[in-house]
Amino acid sequence: MDIPLTTIAVVGLGTMGTGIAEVLARAGREVVGIDVSEAAARQAVASLEASTARSVRRERITEQERHDILARFRTFTDLQAAADAELVIEVVPETYEIKQQVFRELDAVVSPTAILATGTNALSVTRLAAESRHPERVLGLHFFNPAPAMKLVEVVSSVLTAPPAVESVTRLARELGKEPVAVGDRPGFVADGLLFGYLNQAAAMYEANYASREDIDAAMKLGCGLPMGPLALLDLIGIDTARTVLEAMYTASHDRLHAPAPVLGQLSEAGLTGRKAGRGFYTYDAPGGQTVVPDALTPSESAGAVAGREVSSVGVAGSGTMASGIAEVFAKAGYSVVLAARSQEKADTAKARIAKSLGRSVSKGRLTEEARDETLGRITPAGSLDSFADVDLAVEAVAEDLEIKRELFATLDKVCKPGAVLATTTSSLPVVAVARVTSRPEDVVGMHFFNPAPAMKLVEVVRTVLTADDVHATVREVCLKVRKHPVDCGDRAGFIVNALLFPYLNNAIKMVEEHYATLDDIDAAMKLGGGYPMGPFELLDVVGLDVSLAIEKVLHSEFRDPGLAPAPLLEHLVAAGCLGRKTGRGFREYARR
Repeated sequence: MDIPLTTIAVVGLGTMGTGIAEVLARAGREVVGIDVSEAAARQAVASLEASTARSVRRERITEQERHDILARFRTFTDLQAAADAELVIEVVPETYEIKQQVFRELDAVVSPTAILATGTNALSVTRLAAESRHPERVLGLHFFNPAPAMKLVEVVSSVLTAPPAVESVTRLARELGKEPVAVGDRPGFVADGLLFGYLNQAAAMYEANYASREDIDAAMKLGCGLPMGPLALLDLIGIDTARTVLEAMYTASHDRLHAPAPVLGQLSEAGLTGRKAGRGFYTYDAPGGQTVVPDALTPSESAGAVAGREVSSVGVAGSGTMASGIAEVFAKAGYSVVLAARSQEKADTAKARIAKSLGRSVSKGRLTEEARDETLGRITPAGSLDSFADVDLAVEAVAEDLEIKRELFATLDKVCKPGAVLATTTSSLPVVAVARVTSRPEDVVGMHFFNPAPAMKLVEVVRTVLTADDVHATVREVCLKVRKHPVDCGDRAGFIVNALLFPYLNNAIKMVEEHYATLDDIDAAMKLGGGYPMGPFELLDVVGLDVSLAIEKVLHSEFRDPGLAPAPLLEHLVAAGCLGRKTGRGFREYARR
């Protein structure tokens, strides 16, 4: 099988097949495109013509190179056209019946040395290989959409696959300018195995009316730096496709986190499969369209509008990075800020940290010296919470410990004037638990900023069952004034971002525990295949393994789902003092500063 792969057949010329054909033709391969639909074949040629024309206009290729690329792509409607191919990649609909039929027919057409690759992202490669007369030449070659742009290719081996076949397609992937990742045969492989569990939980969150589709998507984009929100991504992938992938994952894992959320089935059965149908979680301008248009679920700016309370002065309790960042945000927006710590010295140190941060902004040309001085002039450091007597909004940013926060809120209740809004920045603790220690739980709300507060645009606004409407409105108005994007969510563990992020991180750890893939391959898969700014293990080491474990425990305790139980490897690393970058060792080792 160790022969040059110069002629390659692509069976199935939908979006993915057309993209793969383009990648191959541009890389100098002779491409045989096969589809039972003549219209699909014509559309594939038209797509390549349009794509290469754009490349000529942008001076990325010459007109002669475009001519050569187009000449290398020929289309047919009969599998017999694959007879001379050294590699056949099938990208037909995601069902065993159709794929198995293709493999059976290819056996009678191609050379015994030809490699047969399935583009499945959910079905068993082993089961497909078993249908072939030569199962040793069958493997998975999972490209990501859009294939010309996405760098990741998962090379999937079954227990039957011959190593030379794997070596040949791995070498091809590199020659195509892709990053191949070797994985074993299990539903979802690496990238989709992690991605679809997360997407499923987002769908379930939406179905439970916990948060709006717009807020769920905005939270994950702004809070995690993702290129798309999960519900918009489900619409792009196809809700029916996602359901098929999840069914296959659940059949293999029996993990309830992989059991397709009922809303996916309801939308699929109704034909509301996402962009391709013109409607899914969102409504689009046309079938296949990309532009979201308003529908019955689109939030109205005036719907249920309640006036908030007047806020001109803000108290920030705490002296750490988060407290300093939040105080900087408010002061930049023109609010008078009291920054209170356990001592005057700690408060002064926190203000000095803000001055340093503002100084960096000045040196980078983002802030004038005058604006820096005005901002610092609005911040008054104090060594006692008594200084909060006149503030309109008190925001605590102390240690993530319920007893510490409860004690602080009991003090705020005594110190703050009637009508002051009391906000906690907790990322995982129940807001109502701190509200109940006060005599005014209706004035208490969650205001979860993300780190670093000056840079991160998201704030999760968490209202309890006791929070007053005008308190909720006040915090949303303040968020907009400080140029943050507020998203509404209820008072349950993890809110939106952490409730979706940490199960994904936990599942990545389980993959390593099971020796399914390496840290590097998993990180590469999620960055290159999912567009994530950081791989899960990079992110875990930055967040801190102890912080991550604490959040996992809170989620598991709240939802009691066995799939949310912290991975033992995470617990072992924390017990060993390997907490990530801050200790010099977590999942990886780091140079000490």
